[in-house]
Amino acid sequence: MTTLDRFRLDGKVALVTGGSRGIGEASAIALAEAGADVAVSSRKLGMLEEVAEKVRTTGQRAIAIEAHLGRMDQLQGVVDRVVEELGRLDILVNNAGTNFFAPAIDMEQKGWDTLMNLDIKGLFFLAQASARVMREQGDGRIVNVSSVSGYRPEVPTGHYSIAKAGIHMATKVMAIEWAEFGIRANCIAPGPIDTRLLNARFELMEPDEIEPAKQASAERVPLGRWGQPHEIADGVVYLASDASSFVTGQTFAIDGGVLLR
Repeated sequence: MTTLDRFRLDGKVALVTGGSRGIGEASAIALAEAGADVAVSSRKLGMLEEVAEKVRTTGQRAIAIEAHLGRMDQLQGVVDRVVEELGRLDILVNNAGTNFFAPAIDMEQKGWDTLMNLDIKGLFFLAQASARVMREQGDGRIVNVSSVSGYRPEVPTGHYSIAKAGIHMATKVMAIEWAEFGIRANCIAPGPIDTRLLNARFELMEPDEIEPAKQASAERVPLGRWGQPHEIADGVVYLASDASSFVTGQTFAIDGGVLLR
């Protein structure tokens, strides 16, 4: 097997949450290009179907699963459908997440619960349901997506930082407890990536302030720019493939050097 062969995912089946756009969409397509069949899941079926069709253009099978991954009663159904329609589940990319602005002193319980249910509780229990399938197969790869905000508090989105820091620890727990089943769990912590989630923070500005603010944000990155979704997806393929066969329990910052400052 050559070095490039170890990045291949032929015969594998992946589930990508938050798969309708941004990092999720890019990851789904990258996994398919590496040879995996892909299920994408999020709350908006129309956008998911568009991504699934892009996956099919690579020659791989794809299904779109509409689900709210912050609702515990929907998680098992997602996993069951992947296994029923695609035959197995080898790779979980836990990418679904949300965020909103709220100073910690003004945080309301409803907002806290909404974010935590999706960003950390849903992530953990979907990983658990997936791991039970992987355990029977004797092999599996879980890639959790967090954020550099999990390393340092962001204001006024401290709740988001708390959830993302939790993902880092959840990844370590999954890795050490599930290693005996042949399951590897790792995490990617993106820095500023040009997605709808990042751009949303500029929407409340005056129109003439938006571009200068974005430019200033990019200039604070040592590499001088925001990242692109495919640059996270490349890391997902690495962690999902045999190229990372001796890697587990790790969180990789793909951030253009942001955490260095």
